[in-house]
Amino acid sequence: MDKQQVIFKDLGIIEYKAAWDYQEELLQQNLAVKRLLRTEPVFIDELQAENNTEIVATKNYLLFCEHPSVYTLGKSGKKENVLMSDAELQQNDIAFFATNRGGDITFHGLQQLVGYPILDLENFYTDIGKYLRNLEEVIIQTIAEYGIIGHRSKGETGVWIEPDVPGRERKICAIGVRCSRWITMHGFALNVNTDLSFFNNIIPCGIVNKQVTSIEKELGRTINYDEVKEVLKLKFAGVFGIEMVE
Repeated sequence: MDKQQVIFKDLGIIEYKAAWDYQEELLQQNLAVKRLLRTEPVFIDELQAENNTEIVATKNYLLFCEHPSVYTLGKSGKKENVLMSDAELQQNDIAFFATNRGGDITFHGLQQLVGYPILDLENFYTDIGKYLRNLEEVIIQTIAEYGIIGHRSKGETGVWIEPDVPGRERKICAIGVRCSRWITMHGFALNVNTDLSFFNNIIPCGIVNKQVTSIEKELGRTINYDEVKEVLKLKFAGVFGIEMVE
């Protein structure tokens, strides 16, 4: 069986809303294809055979980016988990968005590797739980390349270090997704050389008394950000069994 292709795009540093709009655009393109395939399957087959045209199908994407400082709130989150007023956010040049992803509050900033997979899970498996566990596995394998042992924490999506050691639990990667007709959007945020002081202004993921960490903090040195991107791309391709194209 041929591997699913995933189109990789590095968006660089991009405002959160611009990246969100782009994800929505790709999602809607895929939903339009699904509607067409559902309503006109015979016509499409005949048209493709007649004209020898490209097969009408959904497309899978993996987007990488960094965001200027922003707090984002998931559908199950509470604005009270932001410990700053709107005026303070504005004074400190920090954006805020209530989003349509799962999860609670988190922070995005420079030197944090944000990944947005836009996948048609009908090309893979129709199981959101498995999808989330696979995203966690990608991160666990990525940080393992740096000698960091990542874990899952029961009932808490994301990747943690020492989640079962009271007082030592720390989150290195937040994960929150949306899925519409099995098309995914949003994704993960891995702290590489992220300024962790921004997390002091929120209750990260709505979880009290647990820390946030980064690869830099765990190793005590600045990490090559571009190198982490390449490692994560390879791990993503391996875990999902896909062919990455650019």
